[in-house]
Amino acid sequence: PDTNMTERFDCHYCKETLFGKKYILKEDSPYCVKCYESLYSNTCDECKKPIGADCKDLSYKDRHWHETCFHCFQCKNSLVDKPFAAKEEHLLCTDCYSNEYSSKCNECKKTIMPGTRKMEYKGNSWHETCFICYRCQQPIGTKSFIPKDNQNFCVPCYEKQFAMQCVQCKKAITTGGVTYREQPWHKECFVCTGCKKQLSGQRFTSRDEFAYCLSCFCNLYAKKCAGCTNPISGLGGTKYISFEERQWHNDCFNCKKCSLSLVGRGFLTERDDILCPECGKDI
Repeated sequence: PDTNMTERFDCHYCKETLFGKKYILKEDSPYCVKCYESLYSNTCDECKKPIGADCKDLSYKDRHWHETCFHCFQCKNSLVDKPFAAKEEHLLCTDCYSNEYSSKCNECKKTIMPGTRKMEYKGNSWHETCFICYRCQQPIGTKSFIPKDNQNFCVPCYEKQFAMQCVQCKKAITTGGVTYREQPWHKECFVCTGCKKQLSGQRFTSRDEFAYCLSCFCNLYAKKCAGCTNPISGLGGTKYISFEERQWHNDCFNCKKCSLSLVGRGFLTERDDILCPECGKDI
């Protein structure tokens, strides 16, 4: 019989016959087991031996293991079909990873498992649901918070609990205010009783518990000069002259007729006027 009638069935690589032998197809070409393993099998990351065609090849990030070699670096328990974590080239079961690397929640003291959301502040960690405001007990999340005495407060609760309240508007003072008569005010609330201008940084005085700018205070309460009729504030060392219920600015205490300054001199009076001795000698 013609031998060409029977098609040869050889290994694609070594050309040895595959009749009666195990073989593996790759890209439609048959290989004997030996050639296939030398050409295509991966090396196990754990035992460094080839992963044969009859073995399960488990891979993770371009690394490969025999099924029996795929275990936790720490406790050696199998990781097949189990969750695991990688740390510094080593694979760890979630229990070993948590014990070794996970942080403990500052509130509930339980482990914060890998992959779960956590909050961190000044070296401490919390489960997201455990990072709550001490006052309202609501999770703070990504909102602003204020730490005080090892407790954390959301801003509204901190203001209610600790911030000073303005005497005028009764709302919290969160940034610099003004203290007057040992009581706190917002800068914008501390205004002149008369004209309502802000007094912060200005000279002011008070009367009957009310604060006034100098202008309003003088207009309301200061004595009027008998010469120019403007107020005499008496503040800041302003000098004035008093005589029989009347007051004059120093600069206004002049002779009615010749305008000579009478400060420190003798003078005469004629009804509401003051005169120097020279102008008054004819009276």
